[in-house]
Amino acid sequence: EVQLQASGGGLVQAGGSLRLSCAASGFAFDDYAIGWFRQAPGKEREGLSCISSSAGSTYYAIPVKGRFTTSRDSAKNTVSLRANSLKPEDTAVYYCAAGRPITSTIATTSPYYYWGQGTQVTVSS
Repeated sequence: EVQLQASGGGLVQAGGSLRLSCAASGFAFDDYAIGWFRQAPGKEREGLSCISSSAGSTYYAIPVKGRFTTSRDSAKNTVSLRANSLKPEDTAVYYCAAGRPITSTIATTSPYYYWGQGTQVTVSS
């Protein structure tokens, strides 16, 4: 059974940090890029970052570039997202997903086959 388990969300004050984790099982983890997305109430799901299958390249969306960092551990089949300098507008449910995006689709949901259940991040002002 394919599973992506996102964890690490919570309530944090503006300016604070969180480290989200995504634990993967049931598929060939090393063959897939892992993306992080978020969805706030009433908004579309937004692509935030992606790390390639080899961890050789990363992508960050403009709203989080310079504040968020993603990494992966192939020995543990996990991917993390370190979120620093959090803002109230970062409040959303955060999801990890596995897929094979190309450059032009890296921030869209369509190339990601497997999705985790999401973890809530709330940033208070």
